[in-house]
Amino acid sequence: MTDAIELSVVVPIYNEEESVGPLVVRIREAMANFGRSWELILVDDGSTDATLANARKELADSSVRLRIVELQRNFGQTAAMQAGIDTATGRLIATLDGDLQNDPRDIPAMVEAIEARELDLLVGWRKNRQDGLFLRKIPSWCANYLIGKITGVKLHDYGCSLKIYQASIIKQVKLMGEMHRFIPAWVAGVVPSSRIGEMPVTHHARQHGTSKYGISRTFRVILDLLSVLFFMRYKARPGHFFGSIGLAAGALSTIILLYLFVDKFLLGNDIGGRPMLIVGVMLFLSSVQLITTGILAEMMARIYSGENDTPPYIVRKVFSGDAPNT
Repeated sequence: MTDAIELSVVVPIYNEEESVGPLVVRIREAMANFGRSWELILVDDGSTDATLANARKELADSSVRLRIVELQRNFGQTAAMQAGIDTATGRLIATLDGDLQNDPRDIPAMVEAIEARELDLLVGWRKNRQDGLFLRKIPSWCANYLIGKITGVKLHDYGCSLKIYQASIIKQVKLMGEMHRFIPAWVAGVVPSSRIGEMPVTHHARQHGTSKYGISRTFRVILDLLSVLFFMRYKARPGHFFGSIGLAAGALSTIILLYLFVDKFLLGNDIGGRPMLIVGVMLFLSSVQLITTGILAEMMARIYSGENDTPPYIVRKVFSGDAPNT
Protein backbone atom coordinates (compact mmCIF):
# COMPACT_ATOMS: atom_id res chain seq x y z
CA MET A 1 0.00 0.00 0.00
CA THR A 2 1.45 3.37 -1.07
CA ASP A 3 1.71 6.28 1.30
CA ALA A 4 -0.90 9.01 0.97
CA ILE A 5 0.28 12.01 -1.01
CA GLU A 6 0.41 15.20 1.06
CA LEU A 7 0.92 17.66 -1.80
CA SER A 8 0.27 17.63 -5.54
CA VAL A 9 2.06 20.28 -7.59
CA VAL A 10 0.09 20.99 -10.79
CA VAL A 11 1.69 22.88 -13.67
CA PRO A 12 -0.16 23.58 -16.96
CA ILE A 13 2.33 24.02 -19.82
CA TYR A 14 1.85 25.18 -23.39
CA ASN A 15 4.74 25.69 -25.84
CA GLU A 16 7.34 25.97 -23.08
CA GLU A 17 9.99 23.69 -24.61
CA GLU A 18 12.89 25.70 -23.18
CA SER A 19 11.35 26.11 -19.74
CA VAL A 20 9.96 22.68 -18.88
CA GLY A 21 13.34 21.02 -18.11
CA PRO A 22 14.62 23.81 -15.83
CA LEU A 23 11.15 23.98 -14.27
CA VAL A 24 11.28 20.36 -13.10
CA VAL A 25 14.81 20.90 -11.76
CA ARG A 26 13.72 23.98 -9.80
CA ILE A 27 10.70 22.23 -8.34
CA ARG A 28 12.80 19.22 -7.32
CA GLU A 29 15.37 21.48 -5.63
CA ALA A 30 12.67 23.53 -3.91
CA MET A 31 10.98 20.42 -2.51
CA ALA A 32 14.16 18.60 -1.53
CA ASN A 33 13.70 19.38 2.18
CA PHE A 34 9.91 19.37 2.18
CA GLY A 35 9.80 16.31 4.41
CA ARG A 36 6.44 15.05 3.17
CA SER A 37 5.25 12.97 0.24
CA TRP A 38 4.52 14.97 -2.89
CA GLU A 39 3.97 14.53 -6.59
CA LEU A 40 4.42 16.68 -9.69
CA ILE A 41 1.76 16.76 -12.41
CA LEU A 42 2.58 18.43 -15.73
CA VAL A 43 -0.39 19.06 -18.01
CA ASP A 44 0.61 19.56 -21.63
CA ASP A 45 -2.12 21.70 -23.16
CA GLY A 46 -1.69 20.60 -26.78
CA SER A 47 1.79 22.08 -27.28
CA THR A 48 2.98 22.31 -30.89
CA ASP A 49 6.69 22.41 -30.11
CA ALA A 50 8.99 20.03 -28.20
CA THR A 51 7.42 20.75 -24.80
CA LEU A 52 5.91 17.26 -24.38
CA ALA A 53 9.05 15.50 -25.58
CA ASN A 54 11.23 17.50 -23.20
CA ALA A 55 8.81 16.83 -20.34
CA ARG A 56 8.89 13.08 -20.98
CA LYS A 57 12.67 13.11 -20.64
CA GLU A 58 12.16 14.07 -16.98
CA LEU A 59 10.32 10.78 -16.33
CA ALA A 60 13.72 9.13 -16.00
CA ASP A 61 14.43 11.15 -12.84
CA SER A 62 13.47 8.73 -10.06
CA SER A 63 13.79 11.45 -7.40
CA VAL A 64 10.56 13.08 -8.60
CA ARG A 65 7.16 11.37 -8.57
CA LEU A 66 6.16 12.79 -11.94
CA ARG A 67 3.01 12.32 -13.99
CA ILE A 68 2.39 13.94 -17.36
CA VAL A 69 -1.15 14.55 -18.61
CA GLU A 70 -1.29 15.09 -22.36
CA LEU A 71 -4.41 16.86 -23.59
CA GLN A 72 -5.69 16.02 -27.05
CA ARG A 73 -5.51 19.64 -28.24
CA ASN A 74 -5.10 23.14 -26.84
CA PHE A 75 -8.06 23.73 -24.49
CA GLY A 76 -6.68 26.76 -22.62
CA GLN A 77 -5.05 27.29 -19.24
CA THR A 78 -8.27 26.90 -17.25
CA ALA A 79 -9.08 23.49 -18.75
CA ALA A 80 -5.48 22.35 -18.31
CA MET A 81 -5.54 23.41 -14.67
CA GLN A 82 -8.82 21.56 -14.16
CA ALA A 83 -7.30 18.42 -15.71
CA GLY A 84 -4.37 18.63 -13.31
CA ILE A 85 -6.62 19.16 -10.29
CA ASP A 86 -8.78 16.19 -11.31
CA THR A 87 -5.66 14.04 -11.63
CA ALA A 88 -4.10 15.16 -8.34
CA THR A 89 -4.30 12.82 -5.37
CA GLY A 90 -2.69 15.04 -2.73
CA ARG A 91 -4.41 16.38 0.36
CA LEU A 92 -3.15 19.80 -0.70
CA ILE A 93 -2.79 21.05 -4.28
CA ALA A 94 -0.34 23.70 -5.46
CA THR A 95 -0.61 25.32 -8.90
CA LEU A 96 1.92 27.48 -10.70
CA ASP A 97 2.78 28.61 -14.22
CA GLY A 98 5.23 26.73 -16.39
CA ASP A 99 7.14 29.78 -17.65
CA LEU A 100 9.57 29.98 -14.69
CA GLN A 101 8.10 33.29 -13.48
CA ASN A 102 6.64 31.71 -10.33
CA ASP A 103 9.28 30.50 -7.87
CA PRO A 104 8.74 26.93 -6.56
CA ARG A 105 10.79 27.79 -3.48
CA ASP A 106 7.73 29.62 -2.16
CA ILE A 107 5.67 26.42 -2.06
CA PRO A 108 6.91 24.91 1.26
CA ALA A 109 6.36 28.23 3.07
CA MET A 110 2.88 28.53 1.57
CA VAL A 111 2.03 25.00 2.71
CA GLU A 112 3.03 25.91 6.26
CA ALA A 113 1.03 29.14 6.05
CA ILE A 114 -2.21 27.57 4.76
CA GLU A 115 -2.13 25.08 7.62
CA ALA A 116 -1.08 27.53 10.32
CA ARG A 117 -3.77 30.02 9.28
CA GLU A 118 -6.38 27.26 8.75
CA LEU A 119 -7.24 28.43 5.25
CA ASP A 120 -8.85 26.64 2.33
CA LEU A 121 -7.05 28.72 -0.30
CA LEU A 122 -3.80 30.68 -0.11
CA VAL A 123 -3.10 32.98 -3.06
CA GLY A 124 0.33 34.25 -4.04
CA TRP A 125 0.80 38.00 -4.22
CA ARG A 126 3.41 39.12 -6.77
CA LYS A 127 4.34 42.19 -4.75
CA ASN A 128 7.33 43.01 -6.96
CA ARG A 129 5.93 41.85 -10.27
CA GLN A 130 8.47 41.59 -13.11
CA ASP A 131 6.20 42.46 -16.05
CA GLY A 132 5.56 45.39 -18.36
CA LEU A 133 3.80 48.37 -16.79
CA PHE A 134 1.25 49.28 -19.45
CA LEU A 135 0.43 45.90 -21.02
CA ARG A 136 0.45 43.77 -17.87
CA LYS A 137 0.60 45.67 -14.56
CA ILE A 138 -1.94 48.46 -15.09
CA PRO A 139 -4.64 46.17 -16.64
CA SER A 140 -3.99 43.71 -13.79
CA TRP A 141 -4.40 46.41 -11.12
CA CYS A 142 -7.68 47.52 -12.68
CA ALA A 143 -8.94 43.93 -12.94
CA ASN A 144 -7.98 43.15 -9.33
CA TYR A 145 -9.86 46.22 -8.10
CA LEU A 146 -12.99 45.39 -10.12
CA ILE A 147 -12.98 41.72 -9.10
CA GLY A 148 -12.54 42.55 -5.42
CA LYS A 149 -15.22 45.25 -5.54
CA ILE A 150 -17.81 43.06 -7.25
CA THR A 151 -17.11 39.68 -5.63
CA GLY A 152 -16.29 40.95 -2.14
CA VAL A 153 -13.09 38.87 -1.99
CA LYS A 154 -10.34 41.42 -1.35
CA LEU A 155 -6.99 40.29 -2.77
CA HIS A 156 -4.05 42.18 -4.22
CA ASP A 157 -3.33 39.72 -7.03
CA TYR A 158 -6.05 37.54 -8.51
CA GLY A 159 -3.94 36.62 -11.53
CA CYS A 160 -1.05 34.90 -9.75
CA SER A 161 -1.12 31.21 -10.65
CA LEU A 162 0.90 30.23 -7.57
CA LYS A 163 -1.81 29.09 -5.17
CA ILE A 164 -2.25 26.40 -2.51
CA TYR A 165 -5.63 24.69 -2.09
CA GLN A 166 -7.23 22.21 0.21
CA ALA A 167 -7.95 19.48 -2.33
CA SER A 168 -11.34 18.69 -0.80
CA ILE A 169 -12.40 22.30 -1.47
CA ILE A 170 -11.01 22.98 -4.96
CA LYS A 171 -12.42 19.68 -6.22
CA GLN A 172 -15.89 21.05 -5.44
CA VAL A 173 -15.29 23.87 -7.95
CA LYS A 174 -15.48 23.21 -11.68
CA LEU A 175 -13.43 25.59 -13.81
CA MET A 176 -14.62 26.49 -17.30
CA GLY A 177 -13.86 29.00 -20.04
CA GLU A 178 -11.05 31.31 -18.90
CA MET A 179 -12.13 31.40 -15.27
CA HIS A 180 -8.79 30.45 -13.67
CA ARG A 181 -8.17 34.09 -12.73
CA PHE A 182 -11.44 34.08 -10.75
CA ILE A 183 -10.66 30.97 -8.71
CA PRO A 184 -10.78 32.85 -5.36
CA ALA A 185 -14.27 34.11 -6.26
CA TRP A 186 -15.44 30.59 -7.20
CA VAL A 187 -13.96 29.18 -3.98
CA ALA A 188 -15.80 31.91 -2.06
CA GLY A 189 -18.98 30.31 -3.37
CA VAL A 190 -18.34 27.18 -1.26
CA VAL A 191 -16.41 28.57 1.75
CA PRO A 192 -16.43 31.86 3.69
CA SER A 193 -14.11 34.52 2.27
CA SER A 194 -12.36 34.54 5.68
CA ARG A 195 -10.85 31.17 4.73
CA ILE A 196 -9.16 32.68 1.68
CA GLY A 197 -5.82 34.41 2.26
CA GLU A 198 -2.74 35.66 0.45
CA MET A 199 0.98 36.03 1.03
CA PRO A 200 3.78 37.75 -0.91
CA VAL A 201 5.72 35.51 -3.29
CA THR A 202 8.73 35.89 -5.55
CA HIS A 203 8.20 36.73 -9.20
CA HIS A 204 10.78 36.47 -11.97
CA ALA A 205 10.92 38.02 -15.43
CA ARG A 206 10.16 35.65 -18.29
CA GLN A 207 13.37 33.99 -19.52
CA HIS A 208 12.19 31.92 -22.49
CA GLY A 209 9.40 32.10 -25.03
CA THR A 210 6.71 34.75 -25.26
CA SER A 211 3.70 35.64 -23.14
CA LYS A 212 0.40 33.99 -24.12
CA TYR A 213 -1.57 37.08 -23.05
CA GLY A 214 -2.04 40.56 -24.49
CA ILE A 215 -4.06 43.69 -23.88
CA SER A 216 -7.17 41.95 -25.31
CA ARG A 217 -7.31 39.93 -22.08
CA THR A 218 -8.67 43.03 -20.30
CA PHE A 219 -11.90 42.93 -22.30
CA ARG A 220 -12.32 39.19 -21.71
CA VAL A 221 -11.83 39.76 -17.97
CA ILE A 222 -14.74 42.22 -17.94
CA LEU A 223 -17.05 39.74 -19.69
CA ASP A 224 -15.91 36.89 -17.42
CA LEU A 225 -16.44 39.11 -14.39
CA LEU A 226 -20.09 39.61 -15.35
CA SER A 227 -20.49 35.83 -15.59
CA VAL A 228 -18.88 35.35 -12.18
CA LEU A 229 -21.17 37.97 -10.67
CA PHE A 230 -24.24 36.25 -12.09
CA PHE A 231 -23.26 32.76 -10.90
CA MET A 232 -22.19 33.94 -7.45
CA ARG A 233 -25.39 35.86 -6.72
CA TYR A 234 -28.08 34.35 -8.91
CA LYS A 235 -27.14 30.74 -9.71
CA ALA A 236 -29.83 29.35 -7.40
CA ARG A 237 -32.36 32.12 -8.13
CA PRO A 238 -31.94 33.35 -11.73
CA GLY A 239 -35.54 34.60 -11.70
CA HIS A 240 -34.48 37.39 -9.33
CA PHE A 241 -31.90 38.62 -11.84
CA PHE A 242 -34.17 38.70 -14.88
CA GLY A 243 -37.26 39.60 -12.86
CA SER A 244 -35.70 42.65 -11.19
CA ILE A 245 -34.69 44.07 -14.57
CA GLY A 246 -38.12 43.23 -15.97
CA LEU A 247 -39.93 44.93 -13.09
CA ALA A 248 -37.78 48.05 -13.48
CA ALA A 249 -38.55 48.17 -17.20
CA GLY A 250 -42.24 47.56 -16.46
CA ALA A 251 -42.35 50.38 -13.90
CA LEU A 252 -40.76 52.83 -16.32
CA SER A 253 -43.14 51.67 -19.06
CA THR A 254 -46.14 52.24 -16.76
CA ILE A 255 -45.05 55.79 -15.98
CA ILE A 256 -44.56 56.63 -19.68
CA LEU A 257 -47.86 55.08 -20.79
CA LEU A 258 -49.84 56.71 -17.97
CA TYR A 259 -48.39 60.08 -18.92
CA LEU A 260 -49.34 59.52 -22.56
CA PHE A 261 -52.83 58.36 -21.52
CA VAL A 262 -53.41 61.59 -19.63
CA ASP A 263 -51.93 63.61 -22.47
CA LYS A 264 -54.20 61.92 -25.02
CA PHE A 265 -57.56 61.53 -23.28
CA LEU A 266 -57.54 64.42 -20.80
CA LEU A 267 -55.56 67.05 -22.66
CA GLY A 268 -56.55 65.98 -26.16
CA ASN A 269 -53.06 65.97 -27.66
CA ASP A 270 -52.02 63.69 -30.52
CA ILE A 271 -49.54 61.03 -29.38
CA GLY A 272 -49.53 58.73 -32.43
CA GLY A 273 -46.22 59.97 -33.83
CA ARG A 274 -44.38 60.55 -30.57
CA PRO A 275 -41.20 58.51 -29.93
CA MET A 276 -42.17 58.23 -26.27
CA LEU A 277 -45.08 55.95 -27.23
CA ILE A 278 -42.72 53.56 -29.01
CA VAL A 279 -40.33 53.61 -26.04
CA GLY A 280 -43.16 52.89 -23.60
CA VAL A 281 -44.50 49.97 -25.66
CA MET A 282 -41.02 48.50 -26.16
CA LEU A 283 -40.30 48.74 -22.42
CA PHE A 284 -43.59 46.98 -21.68
CA LEU A 285 -42.81 44.13 -24.10
CA SER A 286 -39.26 43.87 -22.71
CA SER A 287 -40.66 43.70 -19.20
CA VAL A 288 -42.98 40.82 -20.08
CA GLN A 289 -40.16 38.97 -21.87
CA LEU A 290 -37.67 39.40 -19.01
CA ILE A 291 -40.14 38.27 -16.34
CA THR A 292 -41.13 35.18 -18.34
CA THR A 293 -37.44 34.47 -19.01
CA GLY A 294 -36.84 34.61 -15.25
CA ILE A 295 -39.66 32.14 -14.63
CA LEU A 296 -38.26 29.75 -17.23
CA ALA A 297 -34.75 30.13 -15.76
CA GLU A 298 -36.11 29.27 -12.30
CA MET A 299 -37.79 26.15 -13.70
CA MET A 300 -34.59 25.06 -15.45
CA ALA A 301 -32.51 25.65 -12.32
CA ARG A 302 -34.88 23.52 -10.24
CA ILE A 303 -34.94 20.76 -12.86
CA TYR A 304 -31.12 20.77 -13.04
CA SER A 305 -30.82 20.65 -9.26
CA GLY A 306 -33.33 17.81 -9.08
CA GLU A 307 -31.63 15.73 -11.76
CA ASN A 308 -28.23 16.11 -10.10
CA ASP A 309 -29.70 15.53 -6.64
CA THR A 310 -27.50 18.36 -5.35
CA PRO A 311 -28.42 19.65 -1.88
CA PRO A 312 -28.32 23.42 -1.30
CA TYR A 313 -25.48 23.04 1.21
CA ILE A 314 -22.06 21.42 1.63
CA VAL A 315 -20.96 19.78 4.89
CA ARG A 316 -17.29 20.29 5.78
CA LYS A 317 -17.07 18.01 8.84
CA VAL A 318 -19.33 16.38 11.40
CA PHE A 319 -18.16 16.45 15.02
CA SER A 320 -19.62 14.26 17.72
CA GLY A 321 -18.72 13.59 21.33
CA ASP A 322 -17.96 10.17 22.74
CA ALA A 323 -20.99 8.28 23.99
CA PRO A 324 -21.07 8.13 27.80
CA ASN A 325 -20.22 4.82 29.42
CA THR A 326 -23.22 2.79 30.52
